[in-house]
Amino acid sequence: MSNLPPDRPRVALFVTCLVDLMRPSVGFAAAKLLQEAGCHVSVPTGQTCCGQPAYNSGDKDTAADLARQTIAALEGFDYVVVPSGSCAGMLKAHYPELLAADPAWKDRAARIADRTYELVSFLTEVRGVNSVDTSLAARATYHDSCSGLRELAIKEQPRKLLASVKGLELVEMSDCEICCGFGGTFSIKFPEISNAMVEKKCANIIEADADLVLAGDLGCLMNMAGKLRRQGRTIEVRHVAEVLAGDVSEPAIGASARRV
Repeated sequence: MSNLPPDRPRVALFVTCLVDLMRPSVGFAAAKLLQEAGCHVSVPTGQTCCGQPAYNSGDKDTAADLARQTIAALEGFDYVVVPSGSCAGMLKAHYPELLAADPAWKDRAARIADRTYELVSFLTEVRGVNSVDTSLAARATYHDSCSGLRELAIKEQPRKLLASVKGLELVEMSDCEICCGFGGTFSIKFPEISNAMVEKKCANIIEADADLVLAGDLGCLMNMAGKLRRQGRTIEVRHVAEVLAGDVSEPAIGASARRV
């Protein structure tokens, strides 16, 4: 890594529910990357869900309660970093709107939003990380998650760092910016549509002749991994942080899942 600012900012790592419950290795990889970028990393114990499922389901009261709890847990740090475009988007784009009418929390929500970044965008844009010192012999393709791309403009940042991974060949799949069909509660409300969307996504992955699929949102990754495994495919699915941190010791996402 090069051109790192000399300061040592205090970073709150917001782990996210899915990472905490389903893929803790992503959280450890994120912490490693932040530490290597010169940050003092903390994982505040008061964090739980960001409130996105409730928000997407129209339950604004529950979402607002969770937003207040999250803000209280994350205040006092220079930055909040999230290894998920969708959860980062919730804090950054939707908290200020959600709490705009609450005079006690409006400004606090705005301050948290201003200090919140998705992991890879924080590394490249704030900490000036240009490369990583890792290697992985694989042919990989990258899926752009909806929230990361459309709410946070995350596109070139992960590709920039992945280009520095020795032995990694990055190939673009067709329609890499199209939704995989997960969409949080969308996949539960509209399972037939969701399934059709992930089938198209997996067809594009297969067409790219990749042996590894990467993304920055665990929900998308679990959705694609599940469909690929049910199709009998052996394509690995991993969070981008795991590859950038050089930590691919865990089985690929969905690798141990029972095929149905």
